[in-house]
Amino acid sequence: MTIRVCLAGATGWAGSAVARAIAQLDDVELISAVSRTHAGKTLGDVLAEPRLTCSIYATAQEALAAHPCDVFFEFTKPDVAKLNVLTALQHGAHVVIGTSGLTDADYEEIATAAEQYQRGVLAVGNFALTVVLLQKFSEIAARFIPQWEIIDYASDGKKDSPSGTVRELANRLSKVRPSELTVPLEQTQGVKETRGARMTGSQVHSIRLPGYTISAEIIFGMPDQKLTIRHDSGSSAQPYVDGSLLAIRKVNTFVGLRRGLDSVLDLA
Repeated sequence: MTIRVCLAGATGWAGSAVARAIAQLDDVELISAVSRTHAGKTLGDVLAEPRLTCSIYATAQEALAAHPCDVFFEFTKPDVAKLNVLTALQHGAHVVIGTSGLTDADYEEIATAAEQYQRGVLAVGNFALTVVLLQKFSEIAARFIPQWEIIDYASDGKKDSPSGTVRELANRLSKVRPSELTVPLEQTQGVKETRGARMTGSQVHSIRLPGYTISAEIIFGMPDQKLTIRHDSGSSAQPYVDGSLLAIRKVNTFVGLRRGLDSVLDLA
């Protein structure tokens, strides 16, 4: 059976790459798209891909009302993402979230709605396989090394901080244990903010500079030794396409909220 998809953010950097990939598939069909700047147009005309014949709508509400879908893919901005997700659940769709910047409180609300409407929501901070492995390796390391800090790198134009990748990483490590601090934050001498932000039990530092796309680094420290695990993205959105398609195919296999692409993979 063909999976009918509504893609919000279909003309953006990552969304357009996912849309072009869907155009080549037989088991997934893009039936509507959301983009404020291109509303009223045909997606294929905007992306120069004639196989994409669906219409573009200004809002998720309009798209969902016009074309009921099986999966709603959220790839827009943090200020509208939660509303889009809740609207999609109300319309009976499963949801894949690729937008970064949602908070733990946002996810709690989304999880409640997913259970209420008996739909699956898969939130993925980063769809790249290397990020999936970074998260898994970090969880393993945290079981044996109690001290670590996370560094989040992105371009100077990225507004949300930290990235969804790092938010997800910190959340996952919190389920292993909180990181230990030799000097408690309240005993720090000088400017305490230079020690980073405490997020769900991890110290997180965000860097926003030209020259970066998206990178995530976690450093584990022990006496006379350290372990560094790092992911770096290039300039193309291609690393995210395969993971996005996998998420679309898997999100209807469970009910409730899951965070991380590995939650639907067999990585044991």
